[in-house]
Amino acid sequence: MKDPKPERIGVRRGMFGVEGTGDTSGYGRLVKPVILADSSPRPYGGYFDDVVDTLAIVLDENNVAFGDAVEKIVVYCGELTLHVRREHLPAVARALRDDPDLRFELSLGVSGVHYPADVGRELRAVYPLLSITHNRRIRLEVSAPDADPHIPSLFGVYPTTDWHERETYDFFGLIFDGHPSLTRIEMPDDWQGHPQRKDYPLGGIPVEYKGATIPPPDERREYR
Repeated sequence: MKDPKPERIGVRRGMFGVEGTGDTSGYGRLVKPVILADSSPRPYGGYFDDVVDTLAIVLDENNVAFGDAVEKIVVYCGELTLHVRREHLPAVARALRDDPDLRFELSLGVSGVHYPADVGRELRAVYPLLSITHNRRIRLEVSAPDADPHIPSLFGVYPTTDWHERETYDFFGLIFDGHPSLTRIEMPDDWQGHPQRKDYPLGGIPVEYKGATIPPPDERREYR
């Protein structure tokens, strides 16, 4: 099966796409389009079709329409990603965990993503799931806008997401509603901002360390 047609959402300049600070990465002149894979056509291949069909049946039995819960299905580089609308995320995760023909018992964590140019869905959370019973892997991806960065927590479905959701909140500012203790886990409690967002400065943050400060990256060393 051919890879799906990509969706172009913007252009990234430099290695990290951050503006307003010096770029010492050596990629200052790099210009690269930011593309996202489009929906994949059937057949998806391998066990992917069985997973999607079974999930649709289970959701329907729980009075959730598959088309309302899953907005896009992407098969890319041999991986299946279900793009789930955030209000249906717990129902989809619970169906994937509990149904004996699916049985994705383990969430392997949460990864945050920030696409500043993708207006209305700038923030993403990606949950890789593993079925130990059937030796299968899939991913759930859910988006939220910068203006309303709320996503339901999956702690009640997968308790292993506890610290991972805290880290994603810390670094990306995604708020996981229903999490039992959504506090910073890496940065100090009074830290301003979320350091892994694309619009976060690469350096020059006035952090005190034994009376010293951290200069911008282009001022940290001198080249002769």
